[in-house]
Formats: sequence, C-alpha cells, structure tokens
Amino acid sequence: MADPKPDRNRDRRRPDKNRPRSSQSPEAPRRSVSELAQPPRDPALRLKVGITMGDPHGIGPELLVQTFSDPRLIDLLVPIVYGSGRVLQHYRQQLRADKFGFANLNDVSQPHGKRLSLIEVGDYTERIEPGTPSPAAGLLAFQALERACTDLAAGHLDALVTLPIDKKTIQNEGFSFPGHTEYLGAQFGRPDPLMVMVWENLRVAVATGHVPLGQVPQSLNADKLRNQLQLLHNTLRIDFGLIKPRIAVLGLNPHAGDGGLLGSEDRELILPVVESMREKGLLVYGPYAADGFFASQQRNRFDGVLAMYHDQGLIPFKALSNGWGVNYTAGLPIIRTSPDHGTAYDIAGKGRADATSFRNALYYALDIYRMRQQNEDLLRNALRKPSVIDQLVAEEGLLED
Repeated sequence: MADPKPDRNRDRRRPDKNRPRSSQSPEAPRRSVSELAQPPRDPALRLKVGITMGDPHGIGPELLVQTFSDPRLIDLLVPIVYGSGRVLQHYRQQLRADKFGFANLNDVSQPHGKRLSLIEVGDYTERIEPGTPSPAAGLLAFQALERACTDLAAGHLDALVTLPIDKKTIQNEGFSFPGHTEYLGAQFGRPDPLMVMVWENLRVAVATGHVPLGQVPQSLNADKLRNQLQLLHNTLRIDFGLIKPRIAVLGLNPHAGDGGLLGSEDRELILPVVESMREKGLLVYGPYAADGFFASQQRNRFDGVLAMYHDQGLIPFKALSNGWGVNYTAGLPIIRTSPDHGTAYDIAGKGRADATSFRNALYYALDIYRMRQQNEDLLRNALRKPSVIDQLVAEEGLLED
C-alpha cells in the first residue's frame, strides 16, 4: 500500500544501543543549541521558563529537586516553578538534597536570578504520600497549571514545561480533559493541537491523541488527517528549522491493510489524503506498515512521522529513545514541552527517578523558542502578522476547524 521509498541516501541517526549516545553522563546537562549559543550573563535577559510541579505524589517534585541541585542549569534559563514549597521541602529532606534550594516569588516579573524561583499556589496542607493518588494532590496540580497558563498568556513566561499529572485525580470543573495537550489547546484557542514526541531526529506525532483504541477508526477523517499533516509540516519548519521536511504516514491496520484484506481505511482514507498533500507540494509518503517501518532503517529517511493512534507511535518511540524523549505540543501560539513519562507512582519518593527526559524538555523548550525567534525575524518585514505560526498557517492553507 505504501508509496515507493523517497530517495534519501543518508542516515542521520546515531546507532541505538542500551542508551542513546552522549558525550556527557546522564547526571550532567547535555550541550544543547541553547548552551552553545552562550546565554547572557544577565539573568534579566535569559529566557523565563515556567515549570508546573505536576502531581505532588508522583515523581515531578523529585525531578525538580534532582535537576536543580545542579547549579549549572541556572546559567541557561530562569526557572519559575508553580507548586508548593512545603512539597519541595519534603522531597529535599527525603532525598537528602543539600544542594537544592529555592526562593519564594511574589511577582513573576521579578524572579530570582541565581536560584530556582517558586510561585506558591493553593494551600497544600494534606499529608504528603509519594505513590498514593489523592484528590487534594490532583487539585494542587491543576492550580499550578492554571496559574502558569495565566502567566504564560500574559507574556510573563517564554515557555512552559509541565511535569506529570494524574489524569484521573486532576479532573474538576476547570479541567475536564484527557490530558495536558487538550487542556492547553482549549486555553490558547487551538482546539486540535498535535502531540509530537521528539528525540534527536525522531519526531513522532499522533493523529488521535488520548482516544480509546476502540474509538480510533471513527475519530479519523480526511479533513482531520490533512489538518494534522499540514500542522506537522508547519511545526517541522517553524520549530525545528527543516525547510522541506519529509513526513511518513503510518497505516491504521496491520500491514497497512494488505490491499484491503485487513481493513479498508488505509486504501480508502489514508492513501488519498497522502496523495492530496503531495499534490500541494508537501513531501508526504505512506501509508506504511508500522511494525516494519520502525523495525527497519526506513524511519531514518524522514523528518517526521504521523501515527494513527497513541500506542502505535509511542511504544516504538519510547523503545528507541529509551527515556530521553520529550513530549512537545505543536500548533500552539506558546511553547510547551514535558517529559515523555507519567507520574510513576511505583517509584515516587524512592530516589530512583531519572531526570533525563525532564532536562531534555527544558533544553527543547529553549531551542524551540530560539528557532521561532529566528523565523519571526525572517518574516518580520514580509507580512505584518502577530506570530510566525499565524503567518505560516495562512501561507500553507492549514484547514481551520
């Protein structure tokens, strides 16, 4: 069913072993584009990154304590955490992290320049029980997210990094969404943002997001797929600097339908969409059988992949990235990243959490911000638009809901 392989005789990926290669140990911050750009010494000129604590009974607070015990990160950004100082102190003591500290902040426009800043939200007086779901913990996670979004919308933050929430305990009148992605889309006026998992040159988007498997087929239609392919194309250009990105589309059924023997969606829905996008000039190919696509070097020929449903994309992504990946929300006027994992209740508070994905989420937020700024500069004198995203949406003809 798939189109012939595009002629791309280059392998841009490093060999995958037990862990992705790195010139530094997992405990040391990797050298990102942002670090190589030599951030200004003046804290007032560094990017301000809001960080939501997430569920206080998950590993979010532990990741904060572990990560910001390394003072070198403060040289890269101004981190502003939304959460509870009492919770941070609890994990600091439990993990014996003597090098970790924070400063309480009343005015988001005046963060501390040499240490982590904390904006206290709510009044969390409940017993702190790592690994135990709690409605009070879910409420605190929501209050942190709500306040961070308010400050982000007001322009007080340059980017947002969210730590894991419990999708069940966070549910309330202000949050009736299956996850961060959908909530942020509603908050910032983009009802259909795109989840993109990123690690090095592997970028996997998910067409149906947080949808039960049984509802996936009826959740797909031609307009939705065209919209998301255009959105993925745009974000690869805007946020990752790829001028003519190549995108692979995965099939819905086993073996991409096997010519209709194992389902008709691949031949009757996905293939016509792929062909229509190529007629517009986009380098879109597929549908490909997901198992063979990820098991072979075929994936190295593409800059982005659109999977049809959550596990089809995330299982191979997490197996390949091995804990180093980042979740990026594409299509928003703001920048949001997060680690590629959940609350990990089973190891919360035990000092076993790996902060690599969280650190990478911080680095990607900085890198994407600077890439967008470069694109803004290029377009500033071309057309007067409020943002580069709006400009490219108009230029590429992105379908509106």
